[in-house]
Amino acid sequence: MEHVQEFTCPGCGAKLEFDAATQNLKCPFCGTEIAIDMAAPQEMEAEASLWEPMSAGDWKPGETAGMRVYACSACGGEIIADETAGAANCPYCGNQVVMKEQFAGDLRPDFIIPFKHDKNAAKEAYRKHLTGKKFLPPFFKSSAHIDEIKGIYVPFWLYDADVELDAVYTGEKVREYTEGDYECREIEKYRLDRSGTMSYTHIPVDGSSKIDHILMESIEPYDKKGLVDFKTAYLAGYMADRYDIPQDKCIERAEERMKNSTTQAFRATCNEYSSVNVEQSDFQILSSKYWYALYPVWLLNTTWQGKKYTFAMNGQTGRLVGDLPADNGAYWKYVGLRAVLFGIIIYILMWIVKLI
Repeated sequence: MEHVQEFTCPGCGAKLEFDAATQNLKCPFCGTEIAIDMAAPQEMEAEASLWEPMSAGDWKPGETAGMRVYACSACGGEIIADETAGAANCPYCGNQVVMKEQFAGDLRPDFIIPFKHDKNAAKEAYRKHLTGKKFLPPFFKSSAHIDEIKGIYVPFWLYDADVELDAVYTGEKVREYTEGDYECREIEKYRLDRSGTMSYTHIPVDGSSKIDHILMESIEPYDKKGLVDFKTAYLAGYMADRYDIPQDKCIERAEERMKNSTTQAFRATCNEYSSVNVEQSDFQILSSKYWYALYPVWLLNTTWQGKKYTFAMNGQTGRLVGDLPADNGAYWKYVGLRAVLFGIIIYILMWIVKLI
C-alpha cells in the first residue's frame, strides 16, 4: 500500500502550506505557523486500485532500434512506425507528419492482433459499403475518392474482471379478459430478486484520444483467439498509435461496459413479465486485471464537397463502418412518392367499400 505524507494544522486540522515569506508551514485558514524543523507529517494511505497490472512493461534490448516517432503538425498526435514505413500523412487528420525522434520509453505491449486484411481488402469493403444505399448522392460515388488509406495498430487496454450484481426488480403480469358486459384487466405484481456473478475477458478500451471511441467500438468484436505475444516484426510496414490515455483513465469506460452487459443479462431473466422496473441494483467488481495490446485498424479518409468522411475497418475481421452523406432531395422525393401511393390505395379501398 502506498502512503502519502500530509502536514495538518494542530489548530483546525486543515492542510498546512509552505509560506515563502516566513519559510514556515502556515495554515491558510486559522493562520497557525509551524517551523519546518518542528513539523511532523501524518502518513495517509493512498487509495488502492482494484485493477492489477499484468504487463511486464519493459522493452527487450534492441527491440526499439529501428522504430521512430512521427509527430503531426496539425493535431499534435504521435505515431510509431519502423524507419522504413515512409509515412507522409497523419492517419487521423490527413496532415503532414514529420519524424520526431527515435522511439523509446513507452510501455511495451503485451499482445498484438496482426493484420488479416490488406489494403486491397479495405478498398473493396469501402466499395461494398457504398453499394445499395438508397439516399446516397449519386455524385458521391463518382466524385469521392479515397484520399488516404492507412493501416495502423491502435492502442487498447484490455480488462479482465469477475463482477457481482445484486438486483431487486418489480415485475408485472397483466391478464385482460371479458366477464359479461365488462372488460377486465388483472395485474399481478412480483418481487424479483436476482444475484450472481459474471466473468469478463479482455474487454477492450482504446487508449488514443485522437480517434473516435464510438468508431472503435463499432468495428468490434475482435476475435480474442487471434491475440499473440507482441513482437516488433508485426509493425513492419504499418504504424502504431502512441497511446495518450493511461489505463487508469480508461477503467471507467471498461467498468461501464461490464455493468451494462451484466445488467442486461440479469434483466433478460425477467422476460416472462409484461413490465419490469428496477428497485435496487448493486454492482461490484470482485477481481480485476489489465493488459496493454495493439489492435489492427484500416483508416480510410475521403473528401466530398469540402467535407471529410472517415471510415474504419477492423483489420482482423474486415468489418467496416463510417458515416455517409444523404441526398435530402432524394429522401423527401421518396417520402412524397410513398405518401401519394398510400393515398391512392386508401382512395381505391374506400371506393370499393362504397360500391359494396
